[in-house]
Amino acid sequence: VQLQASGGGVVQPGGSPTLSCVPSGSIFDFDAMNWYRQVPGKQREFVASITSTGTTYYDDSAKGRFTISRDSAQNTIFLQMNGLTPADTAVYYCNADRYSPSSQHNNRYWGQGTQVTVSR
Repeated sequence: VQLQASGGGVVQPGGSPTLSCVPSGSIFDFDAMNWYRQVPGKQREFVASITSTGTTYYDDSAKGRFTISRDSAQNTIFLQMNGLTPADTAVYYCNADRYSPSSQHNNRYWGQGTQVTVSR
């Protein structure tokens, strides 16, 4: 499984970029697709998730500012981010979860990250 994330770059404070994630195969092949982010020297942290049924979850830091969505026609997961601050500067990673009933194990697939830098 490969996941291609894109949409990062340098954004001014208050900016509203949208990140995209395209998996090999269908987005509906997975039980959930998620966004995480990581700052150098810190652990990767959860940002947002969307399940195969469309249920969404957000970290408190993302609630009210970020929106995770999907477009089946484009086979893409999006992370719309609003009101960015320098604290949102990080490498943003897309991943996908697929649960295996036979092994009772969740398989998580990671894509490469896309850097978002919030700076004037």
